[in-house]
Amino acid sequence: MNRRQFLSVCSSGMMALIISSCESLLPLVQRSKTPLQPETSAGWEKYKNNPVLGGDLGVCFDVALLREGDLYRMWFSWRPKQSIALVESTDGIQWGKPVIVLGPNPNSQWEDDINRPVVLKKDGSYHMWYTGQIENGKSCIGYAVSPDGVTWQRKSSGPVLSPELEWEGSAAMCPDVLFDQKNQIYRMWYSAGGSYEPNAIGYATSSDGIKWQKYPTNPVFRPDPGNDWEKDRVTACQIIDYQDWFYMFYIGFRDINTAQIGAARSRDGISNWERHKNNPLIHQGVQKEWDKDAAYKPFAILDDQRWRLWYNGRNGLVEQIGLAIHEGIDLSF
Repeated sequence: MNRRQFLSVCSSGMMALIISSCESLLPLVQRSKTPLQPETSAGWEKYKNNPVLGGDLGVCFDVALLREGDLYRMWFSWRPKQSIALVESTDGIQWGKPVIVLGPNPNSQWEDDINRPVVLKKDGSYHMWYTGQIENGKSCIGYAVSPDGVTWQRKSSGPVLSPELEWEGSAAMCPDVLFDQKNQIYRMWYSAGGSYEPNAIGYATSSDGIKWQKYPTNPVFRPDPGNDWEKDRVTACQIIDYQDWFYMFYIGFRDINTAQIGAARSRDGISNWERHKNNPLIHQGVQKEWDKDAAYKPFAILDDQRWRLWYNGRNGLVEQIGLAIHEGIDLSF
């Protein structure tokens, strides 16, 4: 029964009261039918009790994870300490007390602030590439090794990769590294360009993790001006080598302050990138949520028969770490 039919069966003595009541309820009904902005797409769902790390710790951002048996280990950027810290968990949700594992080194003149790590375990040792920054905004990439993921030793007094080319501007940062067993080389994807947020993604290779050769036609991944959500810049990617594809999770910026997370894939990890048809996959939150202003720096793990992706969300000046989950292996490209 629609509203008009309902009124037609009312007695004339009650009609005015009912009309008044119905009119007062109409805005509430209309609001209930207004769809909210989607927060995810393509089968991804945000964990209902996000964020999983932050709160009293202050700004936590840009993470890297390893799963070792039943233990999740997360290295995260801890802004109040200008350092990289380690937390551990048995479920990827409840995390222990953070321990600072790599702090600033002002004497180096390029590591006033340490952040944005990637950690790779190889031959029983842990390898970390990280971003070092100084007050004037310059960013470079350093390299350290560890026997346990806690105690780290820098492998070079200077950066192992610096901004030198025109497109790199004043920043080379946000490294992600894989080891190519077949060719026995390290492969790095890094972001470069603007000092506040980089503009595009480059590629480099190394035989020892210290001396890097940049790809001659960098950058290998640029913003797509035809996609409104990422038209300004793309940055901070994670690469996963899986089933004959290199999958990339990355940040896309509509403007300098508005960021969401998307995915792409390539056969060689360098060229012919195919963007996901449902990008962005992780949207900003709505209303007053912890990630309402931006969703940054994805890091995904194929965890049994599902994908789990940790990212940092921003509300105003506060950044915290949250989790998104995709049931099933197929990412539906």
